[in-house]
Amino acid sequence: MAQRVSGRGGFGRRRFLELTGGGLAALSASELLLVARAEARTGGIGYFARFGVTEKLIADTLAVALSRGGDTADVFFQHRIANNLVLEDGAVNRAFTQVELGVGVRVVKGDQTGYGFTEDLSPAALKECARTAATIADGAARKAPTRFHVDAKLPDRYPVKTAWDAVRPAQKLPMLEDLEKRTFAGDPRVKKVTVSFGDEAGAVLIADSAGRIAEDVQPMTRTVVSCIAEQDGKREQGYYNVAARSGPEFYTKERLDRLVSEAVRRTTILFEAVPAPAGEMPVVLAAGSSGILLHEAIGHGMEADFNRKGTSIYSDKINKPIAAPFVNIVDDATVPGARGAINVDDEGNAAGTTRLVENGVLTTYLHDAISARHYGVAPTGNGRRESYQYAPMPRMRATYMLPGPHAKEEIIQSVKSGLYCDNFTNGQVRIGSGDFTFYVKNGWLIEDGKLTRPVKDINVIGNGPKVLEKVDMVSNDLVIDEGGWTCGKDGQSVPVSQGIPTVRVSSITVGGQAKKPASGKA
Repeated sequence: MAQRVSGRGGFGRRRFLELTGGGLAALSASELLLVARAEARTGGIGYFARFGVTEKLIADTLAVALSRGGDTADVFFQHRIANNLVLEDGAVNRAFTQVELGVGVRVVKGDQTGYGFTEDLSPAALKECARTAATIADGAARKAPTRFHVDAKLPDRYPVKTAWDAVRPAQKLPMLEDLEKRTFAGDPRVKKVTVSFGDEAGAVLIADSAGRIAEDVQPMTRTVVSCIAEQDGKREQGYYNVAARSGPEFYTKERLDRLVSEAVRRTTILFEAVPAPAGEMPVVLAAGSSGILLHEAIGHGMEADFNRKGTSIYSDKINKPIAAPFVNIVDDATVPGARGAINVDDEGNAAGTTRLVENGVLTTYLHDAISARHYGVAPTGNGRRESYQYAPMPRMRATYMLPGPHAKEEIIQSVKSGLYCDNFTNGQVRIGSGDFTFYVKNGWLIEDGKLTRPVKDINVIGNGPKVLEKVDMVSNDLVIDEGGWTCGKDGQSVPVSQGIPTVRVSSITVGGQAKKPASGKA
């Protein structure tokens, strides 16, 4: 089942409220569920009982999935309702609701995967999916479980006071209008403001051939404030965003104030920015969103599928030093309310904290069930998938470096001439080797141990593992960024979080416009 309601062309508050006052866009998730399934069948399981999901339905599906001798099999049910509003020029010019309901069936034989999915939850459709997935194997049938253990002891890392399915579109609009108004008021140079808002309410259920069932209800929200400013005939654009697995209570006064002030600051400071120097130099990574470099250039190389296939530079580095002794890196599912937090992974495995690098030594990889069997270790709870349409694979959750022994001021003062990177936006990474190019929207020159002049539009170029080796100072000011980060891999996107303390890298290639100062060494 997939439904979508959209509106385009720019319409005012009154027309928006008229359009969303009735019809699908105004329905709560609970009401949409009733539209999807008028009456829940008896004997169902938890949240998905309303869709007719029973232990018998799962058992019959797994029996077909294992009919050709697959080693393991699992069934993944998902329901998700996503609402999006975009306010621009005083009007809601885009608004849509997406409803997804479907199931995927996976069969694993060795390290090979067979997969099928459907939006039809009838017994016949699920068996057909299972038959498709089962073709990966060719042998005698394995016995499927007939009884299941439902994991009722999952952690609660993203409790909500008010579920998004109880909040009507008309209740969200005043927050967007206030953000727009205050962003314009933040600086007279701001000429255009766009406020984008999204929320999700949904759930997943995972059942496998070991007889386990896990179900998780998963909220999500994100708000972006972007603005365009003009000064002396020049135009600059910037934005700021926050995101979390949370309900409306996430939008505290402090967060809303920060949305406005940071969007305006990051935009208007660009008028003062000077060209960055080019060449090799010390680079200080600001606490927080600089974690994108850690995630992309280093974290992906620690995902076990790349190492199992021998394509990662870290494939022979387990129990070997790869960084200074004060460098510690974790991938964490437990950060309360974080966009990358999960209570259970998409294979039904416990999701906790995985310590990747301890005291500079690589200790483990990020494992799903397939790679864990290959290496003879327990899964780390990193089996994730974009939706029921995809099989899981090792993915990050919230990846960050732990605090170190230095202070931010000490780090900056240690640099004679270099660059302070404040706001990363995008980049490109070759995962196998770790070679990267990242774009820095906002930064500062460091001159004689002080932040002096803002710079913009900078490229930093290097190799992730080599940069990790060159981390020579780590501060005690860890920030896990609240931005709406989404990680792409092999055609799948999943929500993630990242963070880092203030970190000094002794040398990175900077692609700027100005010549590097003569005194460019720390």
